[in-house]
Amino acid sequence: MVEALRTPEETLEGLPDFPFQSHYREVEGLRLAHLDEGEGAPVLFMHGEPTWSFLWRKVIPPVRDAGFRCIAPDLAGFGRSDKPTDIGWYSYDRHTQLAGTLLEDLDLRGATIVVHDWGGPIGLRLAVEHAERIDRIVILDTGLFTGHQRMTDAWLAFRDFVARTEDLPVGFLVKGACKQDPGEAVIAAYDAPFPTPASKAGARAFPLLIPHEPEAPGAAAGQRVLQALREDRRETLMLWADSDPVLPLSVGEQFAASIGRSAPRVIADASHFLQEDQGPLIGALIAEWLAG
Repeated sequence: MVEALRTPEETLEGLPDFPFQSHYREVEGLRLAHLDEGEGAPVLFMHGEPTWSFLWRKVIPPVRDAGFRCIAPDLAGFGRSDKPTDIGWYSYDRHTQLAGTLLEDLDLRGATIVVHDWGGPIGLRLAVEHAERIDRIVILDTGLFTGHQRMTDAWLAFRDFVARTEDLPVGFLVKGACKQDPGEAVIAAYDAPFPTPASKAGARAFPLLIPHEPEAPGAAAGQRVLQALREDRRETLMLWADSDPVLPLSVGEQFAASIGRSAPRVIADASHFLQEDQGPLIGALIAEWLAG
Protein backbone atom coordinates (compact mmCIF):
# COMPACT_ATOMS: atom_id res chain seq x y z
CA MET A 1 0.00 0.00 0.00
CA VAL A 2 1.48 3.33 -1.07
CA GLU A 3 1.84 5.90 1.70
CA ALA A 4 0.00 9.04 0.65
CA LEU A 5 -1.32 12.28 2.12
CA ARG A 6 -4.71 13.84 1.44
CA THR A 7 -5.11 17.60 1.61
CA PRO A 8 -7.94 18.53 4.02
CA GLU A 9 -11.02 19.80 2.18
CA GLU A 10 -11.23 22.94 4.30
CA THR A 11 -7.77 23.95 3.04
CA LEU A 12 -9.17 24.09 -0.50
CA GLU A 13 -12.38 26.02 0.18
CA GLY A 14 -13.12 29.56 -0.97
CA LEU A 15 -10.53 29.70 -3.74
CA PRO A 16 -10.77 32.77 -6.04
CA ASP A 17 -12.77 32.36 -9.27
CA PHE A 18 -13.04 28.61 -8.74
CA PRO A 19 -16.72 27.60 -8.39
CA PHE A 20 -16.09 24.06 -9.66
CA GLN A 21 -16.73 20.85 -7.74
CA SER A 22 -14.24 17.99 -7.84
CA HIS A 23 -15.24 14.42 -8.65
CA TYR A 24 -13.30 11.47 -7.27
CA ARG A 25 -12.14 8.00 -8.38
CA GLU A 26 -10.28 5.30 -6.49
CA VAL A 27 -7.35 4.02 -8.54
CA GLU A 28 -4.71 1.63 -7.16
CA GLY A 29 -5.45 2.71 -3.61
CA LEU A 30 -5.36 6.43 -4.36
CA ARG A 31 -8.19 8.93 -4.48
CA LEU A 32 -7.79 10.91 -7.70
CA ALA A 33 -9.71 14.11 -8.38
CA HIS A 34 -10.99 15.73 -11.56
CA LEU A 35 -13.31 18.54 -12.64
CA ASP A 36 -16.22 17.68 -14.97
CA GLU A 37 -18.11 20.74 -16.25
CA GLY A 38 -20.66 21.11 -19.03
CA GLU A 39 -22.07 18.77 -21.63
CA GLY A 40 -21.06 17.85 -25.17
CA ALA A 41 -17.94 16.49 -26.80
CA PRO A 42 -15.23 16.06 -24.14
CA VAL A 43 -12.24 18.36 -23.78
CA LEU A 44 -9.53 17.09 -21.43
CA PHE A 45 -7.24 19.69 -19.80
CA MET A 46 -3.88 18.36 -18.56
CA HIS A 47 -1.93 20.52 -16.09
CA GLY A 48 1.77 20.27 -15.36
CA GLU A 49 4.35 21.36 -12.78
CA PRO A 50 3.65 22.49 -10.06
CA THR A 51 0.00 23.37 -10.74
CA TRP A 52 -3.36 21.58 -10.61
CA SER A 53 -6.80 21.92 -12.19
CA PHE A 54 -7.09 25.40 -10.65
CA LEU A 55 -4.80 26.48 -13.52
CA TRP A 56 -7.66 26.04 -16.01
CA ARG A 57 -10.34 28.01 -14.13
CA LYS A 58 -10.33 30.94 -16.62
CA VAL A 59 -9.95 28.72 -19.70
CA ILE A 60 -12.81 26.30 -19.00
CA PRO A 61 -15.84 28.68 -18.98
CA PRO A 62 -15.61 29.80 -22.65
CA VAL A 63 -15.12 26.20 -23.77
CA ARG A 64 -17.94 24.90 -21.57
CA ASP A 65 -20.27 27.69 -22.67
CA ALA A 66 -19.57 26.85 -26.33
CA GLY A 67 -21.14 23.43 -25.76
CA PHE A 68 -18.31 21.17 -24.62
CA ARG A 69 -17.74 18.94 -21.61
CA CYS A 70 -14.60 20.14 -19.81
CA ILE A 71 -12.65 17.61 -17.75
CA ALA A 72 -9.53 18.61 -15.82
CA PRO A 73 -7.77 16.03 -13.67
CA ASP A 74 -5.45 16.66 -10.76
CA LEU A 75 -2.45 14.41 -11.38
CA ALA A 76 -1.45 12.12 -8.51
CA GLY A 77 0.50 14.25 -6.07
CA PHE A 78 -1.29 17.49 -7.01
CA GLY A 79 -4.46 19.42 -6.20
CA ARG A 80 -7.20 17.40 -4.53
CA SER A 81 -5.67 14.08 -5.58
CA ASP A 82 -3.81 11.99 -3.01
CA LYS A 83 -0.09 12.66 -2.68
CA PRO A 84 2.31 9.72 -2.35
CA THR A 85 5.15 10.89 -0.12
CA ASP A 86 7.98 8.86 -1.71
CA ILE A 87 9.61 10.80 -4.57
CA GLY A 88 10.72 7.47 -6.03
CA TRP A 89 7.08 6.44 -6.51
CA TYR A 90 6.63 9.00 -9.29
CA SER A 91 7.53 8.14 -12.87
CA TYR A 92 6.53 9.14 -16.39
CA ASP A 93 5.05 5.69 -16.96
CA ARG A 94 3.02 5.78 -13.76
CA HIS A 95 1.62 9.28 -14.37
CA THR A 96 0.60 8.30 -17.90
CA GLN A 97 -0.98 5.03 -16.81
CA LEU A 98 -3.02 6.70 -14.05
CA ALA A 99 -4.15 9.49 -16.40
CA GLY A 100 -5.18 6.84 -18.93
CA THR A 101 -7.59 5.31 -16.43
CA LEU A 102 -9.59 8.55 -16.53
CA LEU A 103 -10.18 8.13 -20.27
CA GLU A 104 -11.35 4.58 -19.67
CA ASP A 105 -13.38 5.13 -16.50
CA LEU A 106 -15.33 8.03 -18.09
CA ASP A 107 -15.35 6.19 -21.46
CA LEU A 108 -14.29 9.38 -23.25
CA ARG A 109 -14.51 9.26 -27.06
CA GLY A 110 -14.15 11.92 -29.71
CA ALA A 111 -12.16 13.94 -27.18
CA THR A 112 -9.87 16.93 -27.54
CA ILE A 113 -6.83 16.93 -25.26
CA VAL A 114 -5.31 20.24 -24.12
CA VAL A 115 -1.79 19.97 -22.71
CA HIS A 116 0.61 22.29 -20.89
CA ASP A 117 4.03 21.86 -19.27
CA TRP A 118 4.35 18.26 -17.93
CA GLY A 119 0.78 17.73 -19.10
CA GLY A 120 2.39 17.65 -22.56
CA PRO A 121 4.56 14.56 -22.24
CA ILE A 122 1.73 12.81 -20.39
CA GLY A 123 -1.17 14.04 -22.53
CA LEU A 124 0.57 13.65 -25.89
CA ARG A 125 1.48 10.09 -24.93
CA LEU A 126 -2.18 9.49 -24.09
CA ALA A 127 -3.11 10.91 -27.50
CA VAL A 128 -0.81 8.35 -29.15
CA GLU A 129 -1.60 5.36 -26.95
CA HIS A 130 -5.37 6.02 -26.83
CA ALA A 131 -5.77 7.42 -30.32
CA GLU A 132 -9.20 5.82 -30.65
CA ARG A 133 -10.48 8.13 -27.89
CA ILE A 134 -8.77 11.42 -28.82
CA ASP A 135 -9.62 13.22 -32.06
CA ARG A 136 -7.92 16.61 -31.64
CA ILE A 137 -4.94 18.09 -29.81
CA VAL A 138 -4.24 21.54 -28.33
CA ILE A 139 -0.64 22.25 -27.28
CA LEU A 140 0.42 25.09 -24.94
CA ASP A 141 4.05 25.74 -23.92
CA THR A 142 5.24 22.16 -23.56
CA GLY A 143 7.28 19.53 -25.38
CA LEU A 144 8.49 15.95 -25.30
CA PHE A 145 11.49 14.57 -23.45
CA THR A 146 13.54 12.28 -25.66
CA GLY A 147 16.95 12.55 -24.02
CA HIS A 148 18.06 14.66 -26.99
CA GLN A 149 16.27 17.88 -25.98
CA ARG A 150 18.28 20.91 -24.90
CA MET A 151 17.13 22.56 -21.69
CA THR A 152 17.35 26.31 -21.10
CA ASP A 153 19.56 27.79 -18.39
CA ALA A 154 16.39 28.96 -16.63
CA TRP A 155 15.08 25.42 -16.53
CA LEU A 156 18.38 23.96 -15.31
CA ALA A 157 18.45 26.50 -12.49
CA PHE A 158 14.86 25.53 -11.62
CA ARG A 159 15.73 21.81 -11.55
CA ASP A 160 18.71 22.40 -9.26
CA PHE A 161 16.59 24.55 -6.94
CA VAL A 162 13.91 21.84 -6.70
CA ALA A 163 16.47 19.12 -6.05
CA ARG A 164 17.82 20.88 -2.96
CA THR A 165 14.55 22.36 -1.62
CA GLU A 166 12.37 19.99 0.41
CA ASP A 167 9.78 22.65 1.27
CA LEU A 168 9.22 23.80 -2.32
CA PRO A 169 7.59 27.28 -2.54
CA VAL A 170 4.98 26.27 -5.11
CA GLY A 171 3.07 29.55 -5.30
CA PHE A 172 6.31 31.53 -5.54
CA LEU A 173 7.37 29.40 -8.54
CA VAL A 174 4.04 29.96 -10.27
CA LYS A 175 4.19 33.71 -9.65
CA GLY A 176 7.70 33.86 -11.10
CA ALA A 177 6.49 32.37 -14.40
CA CYS A 178 3.52 34.73 -14.85
CA LYS A 179 3.79 37.95 -16.89
CA GLN A 180 1.51 39.80 -14.47
CA ASP A 181 1.37 39.24 -10.72
CA PRO A 182 -1.79 37.13 -10.23
CA GLY A 183 -2.22 38.39 -6.66
CA GLU A 184 -1.83 36.89 -3.21
CA ALA A 185 -5.13 34.97 -3.23
CA VAL A 186 -4.22 33.13 -6.44
CA ILE A 187 -0.72 32.33 -5.21
CA ALA A 188 -2.23 31.01 -1.98
CA ALA A 189 -4.52 28.77 -4.04
CA TYR A 190 -1.50 27.19 -5.72
CA ASP A 191 0.11 26.66 -2.31
CA ALA A 192 -3.08 25.29 -0.71
CA PRO A 193 -2.85 21.65 -1.89
CA PHE A 194 0.62 21.35 -0.32
CA PRO A 195 0.35 22.18 3.41
CA THR A 196 3.51 20.25 4.43
CA PRO A 197 6.91 19.48 2.88
CA ALA A 198 5.95 15.78 2.68
CA SER A 199 2.94 16.64 0.51
CA LYS A 200 5.26 18.20 -2.11
CA ALA A 201 6.97 14.98 -3.23
CA GLY A 202 5.11 14.96 -6.56
CA ALA A 203 5.99 18.57 -7.30
CA ARG A 204 9.63 17.90 -6.41
CA ALA A 205 9.73 14.74 -8.52
CA PHE A 206 8.73 16.13 -11.91
CA PRO A 207 11.92 18.08 -12.78
CA LEU A 208 14.03 15.12 -11.71
CA LEU A 209 12.16 12.78 -14.10
CA ILE A 210 13.33 14.53 -17.26
CA PRO A 211 15.78 12.26 -19.17
CA HIS A 212 19.04 13.94 -20.16
CA GLU A 213 20.34 11.16 -22.39
CA PRO A 214 18.54 8.84 -24.83
CA GLU A 215 19.05 5.80 -22.57
CA ALA A 216 17.54 7.39 -19.45
CA PRO A 217 14.14 6.24 -18.10
CA GLY A 218 11.31 7.83 -20.07
CA ALA A 219 13.43 8.81 -23.07
CA ALA A 220 12.41 5.85 -25.25
CA ALA A 221 8.72 6.59 -24.62
CA GLY A 222 9.27 10.23 -25.54
CA GLN A 223 11.03 9.23 -28.74
CA ARG A 224 8.16 6.89 -29.60
CA VAL A 225 5.54 9.60 -29.05
CA LEU A 226 7.53 12.13 -31.09
CA GLN A 227 7.79 9.73 -34.02
CA ALA A 228 4.08 8.88 -33.83
CA LEU A 229 3.10 12.57 -33.84
CA ARG A 230 5.26 13.22 -36.92
CA GLU A 231 3.08 10.75 -38.78
CA ASP A 232 -0.17 11.85 -37.12
CA ARG A 233 -2.72 13.85 -39.11
CA ARG A 234 -5.15 14.81 -36.36
CA GLU A 235 -6.12 18.47 -36.18
CA THR A 236 -3.78 20.35 -33.83
CA LEU A 237 -3.88 23.86 -32.40
CA MET A 238 -0.68 25.25 -30.90
CA LEU A 239 -0.71 28.38 -28.72
CA TRP A 240 2.51 29.76 -27.22
CA ALA A 241 3.30 32.62 -24.86
CA ASP A 242 5.45 35.45 -26.21
CA SER A 243 7.42 35.79 -22.95
CA ASP A 244 8.02 32.27 -21.62
CA PRO A 245 11.44 32.12 -19.91
CA VAL A 246 11.22 28.35 -19.41
CA LEU A 247 10.14 27.34 -22.93
CA PRO A 248 10.73 30.37 -25.19
CA LEU A 249 8.76 30.89 -28.39
CA SER A 250 11.73 29.60 -30.40
CA VAL A 251 11.36 26.27 -28.59
CA GLY A 252 7.68 26.19 -29.52
CA GLU A 253 8.50 26.83 -33.17
CA GLN A 254 11.11 24.06 -33.14
CA PHE A 255 8.71 21.66 -31.44
CA ALA A 256 5.98 22.42 -33.99
CA ALA A 257 8.38 21.72 -36.83
CA SER A 258 9.57 18.48 -35.18
CA ILE A 259 6.01 17.09 -35.19
CA GLY A 260 5.05 18.46 -38.60
CA ARG A 261 2.73 21.22 -37.36
CA SER A 262 2.42 24.87 -38.29
CA ALA A 263 4.16 27.42 -36.08
CA PRO A 264 2.23 28.23 -32.89
CA ARG A 265 -0.14 31.14 -32.62
CA VAL A 266 1.59 33.63 -30.32
CA ILE A 267 -0.24 34.75 -27.17
CA ALA A 268 0.87 38.29 -26.36
CA ASP A 269 1.69 39.52 -22.86
CA ALA A 270 1.94 36.01 -21.44
CA SER A 271 4.61 34.01 -19.67
CA HIS A 272 4.90 30.25 -19.03
CA PHE A 273 1.62 30.10 -17.12
CA LEU A 274 -0.27 31.70 -19.97
CA GLN A 275 -3.54 30.45 -18.49
CA GLU A 276 -3.02 32.98 -15.67
CA ASP A 277 -2.00 35.83 -17.96
CA GLN A 278 -4.50 35.26 -20.80
CA GLY A 279 -6.91 32.56 -19.63
CA PRO A 280 -10.19 33.89 -21.10
CA LEU A 281 -8.49 34.57 -24.46
CA ILE A 282 -7.06 31.04 -24.56
CA GLY A 283 -10.47 29.59 -23.71
CA ALA A 284 -12.12 31.64 -26.44
CA LEU A 285 -9.51 30.61 -29.02
CA ILE A 286 -9.93 26.93 -28.15
CA ALA A 287 -13.72 27.21 -28.28
CA GLU A 288 -13.61 29.00 -31.62
CA TRP A 289 -11.24 26.41 -33.07
CA LEU A 290 -13.36 23.51 -31.84
CA ALA A 291 -16.56 25.04 -33.20
CA GLY A 292 -14.90 25.71 -36.56
